[in-house]
Amino acid sequence: MKPGQDLVVAGFVGLEGVRQIARAREKELCGWFSIEYVRQMQTCSNVVLDQNPEYWKGLGATEWEMAGEGGIYTALWNLSGAYMAGFQIDLYQIPVKQETIELCERFDLDPYRLYCGNCMVLATDNGGHMVEALAQEGIVSSWIGIVKQGAAREICYGQVHRFMDRPREDELYKILKKEIQ
Repeated sequence: MKPGQDLVVAGFVGLEGVRQIARAREKELCGWFSIEYVRQMQTCSNVVLDQNPEYWKGLGATEWEMAGEGGIYTALWNLSGAYMAGFQIDLYQIPVKQETIELCERFDLDPYRLYCGNCMVLATDNGGHMVEALAQEGIVSSWIGIVKQGAAREICYGQVHRFMDRPREDELYKILKKEIQ
């Protein structure tokens, strides 16, 4: 990964967290949403991403990081930290399902800090080509930004520009801890 490369996200953010919360809080969620919508949250699908490095290299990736615990923000932090590089991303370009947004709004959670499953951040020389190749494979993806010189990790959304904070505990634990108590 080096300055000037594009960053691409493959898959949707937060889906595993949504599934777990929807299962743990089904009764409560049914007070806000239809049972069908809650069931959709419990089973929301995402294409299973190939774990073979040769697959990603063949699509043009030079480096990648699976997003899991801590969400997409942790994956971005880890990837940029490993290469001592910064980035600038457009938050609005990150693929997120409506179910994730609605569930996160109900529980005051950050979808970008929520446990992901089958979601990956990739560095590549040509993000447009990678997004096109992933679409042909049936994988939702989006160009989200660029790798930059230095250590600054900048997040943009609309006219707002801010710097990323260090990763924190996964948003999922805010809900699971309440379930245990």
